[in-house]
Amino acid sequence: MTRPPRSQQKIAAATAASGERQALPVRDASTDVPDRLYFRIGEVSAITGVPPYVLRYWESEFPALQPRKSGGGQRLYRKRDVVMLLEIKKLLYEEKFTIAGAKKKLQKTRGLKEQQMKLELPEKRYREALIRVKKDLEELHGLLSRG
Repeated sequence: MTRPPRSQQKIAAATAASGERQALPVRDASTDVPDRLYFRIGEVSAITGVPPYVLRYWESEFPALQPRKSGGGQRLYRKRDVVMLLEIKKLLYEEKFTIAGAKKKLQKTRGLKEQQMKLELPEKRYREALIRVKKDLEELHGLLSRG
């Protein structure tokens, strides 16, 4: 991991000494998150640029964030958790939402996604479609087994 230039280190030290809150740089939620099954809290902290204690606090505030725990009690975040954390960080730090406002915004966008994924077909049409697919697959299997 690279260190920030000395000038930024001095500014950060002066800001911390004066009691001011330093703005954290915000990464875009579309940033390529490594394609892995699980990430530990330190890795997530490095990806998002947010300290681990803030990640743990956000976990308690945003119910959608539910990292698994390993046998040793370590938090294991999935890729979708990391993307959500980047979105939360964007809402809080860049768009200046409050925690409550960010919760509402995430619930609203999450609700829209869930509505879009529902497949509204009457049961009879659904069954007929499955029967047609099964028949087509059986025909394809017959053609492949002959050739």
